[in-house]
Amino acid sequence: MLFYETPWLEAQAQPVIINNILVDYTSASGNINIPNSVTKISGYAFFNCSNLTSVNIPDGVTEIGYSAFYGCSSLTSITIPDSVTEIGDSAFSGTPWLKAQSQPIIINNILVDYSSAIGNIVIPDGVTKIGLKAFFDCSSLISITIPNSVTKIGDYAFYGCSSLTSITIPDSVTEIGYSAFYGCSSLTSIIIPNNVTKISGYVFSWCESLANVTIPNNVTEIGRDAFSYCSSLTSITIPDSVTEIGICAFDGCSSLTSVNIPNGVTEIGNLAFNRCSSLTSINIPDKFKDSYDDIFGR
Repeated sequence: MLFYETPWLEAQAQPVIINNILVDYTSASGNINIPNSVTKISGYAFFNCSNLTSVNIPDGVTEIGYSAFYGCSSLTSITIPDSVTEIGDSAFSGTPWLKAQSQPIIINNILVDYSSAIGNIVIPDGVTKIGLKAFFDCSSLISITIPNSVTKIGDYAFYGCSSLTSITIPDSVTEIGYSAFYGCSSLTSIIIPNNVTKISGYVFSWCESLANVTIPNNVTEIGRDAFSYCSSLTSITIPDSVTEIGICAFDGCSSLTSVNIPNGVTEIGNLAFNRCSSLTSINIPDKFKDSYDDIFGR
């Protein structure tokens, strides 16, 4: 919560609205109509409002922050307008309203929660975003098919899906979030869509069975720990479009035998290829020769 436990916040009349952001309404009870001027509901804004029973969110609100209604144990009715395009982690956790929803929970074409997913799953057509932690720790999920309507896969979306062996990501996807597939230890191959320009941090970290990765020519950045501890990865083609390779990007890729770093790369983070104990062939631009030990941890 912004300004949490500050005397300044405690002195404000509720609801506290700053620059059209609803920052705090923890005094809310009964039936609440959020003012029409609000465009964003901040994280924890209604945290643990145990006497809040219904909320009407006006048109114009575009974002509901993390844990915004967390612990509102009497909240049974929420009106969410079509203008909402971002919903944070645990925004409605601990509410009767959330418990009453059938899975998958889809709000304004955002797949918010599918924590019951098992086996082979086809995401419905029309979904445009797979939300933050949507499939978090779904350890019995085996395969997932994503429709062409999806453009974004949120942070931690498939984190810890340890039985996931197959996933089809369409070219409509332009963004794959931080740690989206972290710990998917049964995933063997992945084709990153052509429209993705950044491989986010930790996105495939600890995918220990991942042996085949296709990185498209539009990617310019490989983030921190993006492929760390992918111990089955034997080769990787880094396209000429890449200019930055993050810290520990391939740390612990113990089966990686060769690496070719394009001349267009301008930055390589420390320990990017640390603990790549099988590397026998390395092609690296001369400008990084003085940083060799930092990059390869030697």
